[in-house]
Amino acid sequence: MDMENGRRDYYEVLGVPRDASAEEIKRAFRRLAMKYHPDRNKSPDAEARFKEINEAYEVLSDPEKRAAYDRYGHAGVRGGDFGRPFEGFRFGGFGDIFDAFFGAASAMRREAQRGADRRLELELDLEEAAFGCEKEVELTRVERCSRCGGSGSEPGTRPAVCPSCNGSGQVRRVHRSFFGQFINVATCPQCQGEGQVIAHPCRDCRGSGRQRRPRRLRIQVPAGVDDGTQMRISGEGDAGHNGGPTGNLYVVVRLRPHPFFRRDGYDLLYEAELNIAQAALGCEVEVPTLEGESYTLRIPPGTQSGQEFTIRGRGVPHLHGGGRGDLRVRVHVGVPKELTPEQRKLLEALAASFGTPVSGDGDRGILARILDALT
Repeated sequence: MDMENGRRDYYEVLGVPRDASAEEIKRAFRRLAMKYHPDRNKSPDAEARFKEINEAYEVLSDPEKRAAYDRYGHAGVRGGDFGRPFEGFRFGGFGDIFDAFFGAASAMRREAQRGADRRLELELDLEEAAFGCEKEVELTRVERCSRCGGSGSEPGTRPAVCPSCNGSGQVRRVHRSFFGQFINVATCPQCQGEGQVIAHPCRDCRGSGRQRRPRRLRIQVPAGVDDGTQMRISGEGDAGHNGGPTGNLYVVVRLRPHPFFRRDGYDLLYEAELNIAQAALGCEVEVPTLEGESYTLRIPPGTQSGQEFTIRGRGVPHLHGGGRGDLRVRVHVGVPKELTPEQRKLLEALAASFGTPVSGDGDRGILARILDALT
């Protein structure tokens, strides 16, 4: 065994005789590189063995370096520092040489890409949002071409092997330097890593394999959604690239203004107008509900403007179940702008009974004093 400064004989490293042919050396290198490549072999000494294998092959695969090595041993190739051509380089350098022999296993084809997500806004009435509904929507999205099935080729034809990369999806450029031979691997610029080129593009999608198309979808809206609620519909976005999965559709709910109610979370707020007599004496008022029927609410005597009453369980159903909100009725006591002579006389008498004499201040002065007395 030829040892020099602790370095093994290159023929021994590759496990070949000294009269081995170039093809035998190449086969030995491929077998050992596959076995000890750090990406495949996780043993502690794999990196050192791989460096040693590359070092031996770098010398024995070059006729001039091999001749110098056969004649002078390691000293014959030391002058050009060929003994350690990969010293100081990271595994990226090893990967380039590994790809030179095993390109099929590590071809840099374009990866499948997920399609883009789509977003649309859906306007709903308050009742539709509260109780749920089914709505039909229209959108334009990118879909797989129906004519070519996404292949990009005219039906009846097939893509051709890329002439630039011979179907590998990558091109390699060999650079020689003082430190040895280096291989640069890049995505093929002609086929963009596909390994194929479209010889006869589909007339509908022009070779892209995808096209924009309008689509109608029926969407189930759950009960309890609110303004700004976002619903995800999986797989209804744009088609993916290179066989990638389809994106999602995101539907954002927008509520139309309601003529009676204002929503506050899962509660509903209703504004009830009362006149002075109703507020002072008490009354019954009919309050509308989301179901379309009315609810009779009893207003007690002496109710003040701004006072609020709660009707339990008549609000909006919870989005994920578990009950409903409340219907809150807020009372506003209105002051009439015009009075009949009889109404004026009655209010003057009422004002006098409160010890508030009226001296011709007009309707506004009378009513203001009456309201002061009521509050």
